Amino acid sequence: MSDKYALLPLYDTVENISETPDPHFDFPFWKSDYRSGISFLTSYNGSQATFNAYRRELERLLHWSWKITKKSVCDLRRADIEAYLQFCQKPPESWISLKKVPRFVVKDGLRIPNAEWRPFVVTISKSAARSGEELKIKNYQMSETALKEIFAILSSFYNFLIQEEVTEINPVAHIRQKSKFLRKHQGKPKIRRLSELQWEYVIETAEMLARENPPKHERTLFILSALFLMYLRISELTSSDRWTPHMNDFQKDHDGNWWFTVVGKGNKEREIAISDTMLKSLKRWRTHLNLSPLPSPSDKSYLLPKIKGPGAISNTSFIRKIVQTCFDATIERLNHDGFNEDAAVLSQTTVHWLRHTGISEDVKRRPREHVRDDAGHSSGAITDKYIDIERRDRHATAKDKLLKQEAVII
Repeated sequence: MSDKYALLPLYDTVENISETPDPHFDFPFWKSDYRSGISFLTSYNGSQATFNAYRRELERLLHWSWKITKKSVCDLRRADIEAYLQFCQKPPESWISLKKVPRFVVKDGLRIPNAEWRPFVVTISKSAARSGEELKIKNYQMSETALKEIFAILSSFYNFLIQEEVTEINPVAHIRQKSKFLRKHQGKPKIRRLSELQWEYVIETAEMLARENPPKHERTLFILSALFLMYLRISELTSSDRWTPHMNDFQKDHDGNWWFTVVGKGNKEREIAISDTMLKSLKRWRTHLNLSPLPSPSDKSYLLPKIKGPGAISNTSFIRKIVQTCFDATIERLNHDGFNEDAAVLSQTTVHWLRHTGISEDVKRRPREHVRDDAGHSSGAITDKYIDIERRDRHATAKDKLLKQEAVII
């Protein structure tokens, strides 16, 4: 196989995925592997994020299997997968890029693989970027979370191949000592969320920005309110092929209670109970848009209309940029007031922390089952991860431990 074509992306978007890519491969089994990959990917096309993650891991495996081992993925065994995992932790520099690029580009009216694409991409934290740290290929490091995703996705892929009778074994399932690659954590995993102080500063900053520049930042305030009070994922606020949020997704039931219907992760629809505070935020947002305070069942106006032109906001990066602007202003306020450690943590915060923060605050005062259903968790065990009362009690009983017993003075 020519190195010129070795690392081209294999699979386009769901809409543009092709059964017959350019045949740049000189071995007999690539077509069957490639088409098995298409069948696997298209069975997960209900969620864009899931499709993207599965496509990423599948392309990495195919390129490694074809180029490094010269084998079909159906012929890989446990030792091969272990070697692949070690490869992923330290891939050759020629497999790594400093930036994400479009997988396919249009040339002469045709979509062609982008030669700048690479299977692995270097990333750094927001705080490191803020401090001026440069991206360097030699600094590539795969996180433990990414390794867990490889295990999960490749195992799903091989289980799919078994069901399709393409192969008979799942080599990932045969790896007995996963601890060589993944650390075991005792107790509950840490939930990334804001402290009460950090959240108060963030929402106060959003309110200040909205007062100073309503045309620009009333949107900021509403977005932050929705992410926190309704535990929304950023993808649930934006328009996509599967769903677009409209105003009449807020509806009142026969008891006068308001609910918000959302289509979320896994293309699952759920209803979220709307608090009085969220209803107040909605009224403020709609008044800013010159709409009636509350929507009617026939109000199909977009929940987040574009700033310019028709349609709803569909770019999650745009939402992230809006929230980050508020975070940046909050960091300045925290530093000014002497809360430097809180500011440092906020500099590493992502939008998704707001969902975690909202759930963590609510689970302190609401029944776990109610929070579970509003958050769209598949089980109460997921919601339990947000309960830290036991952790606080555990620390309180440990705080006064002594190295030796102090003498009792009578």
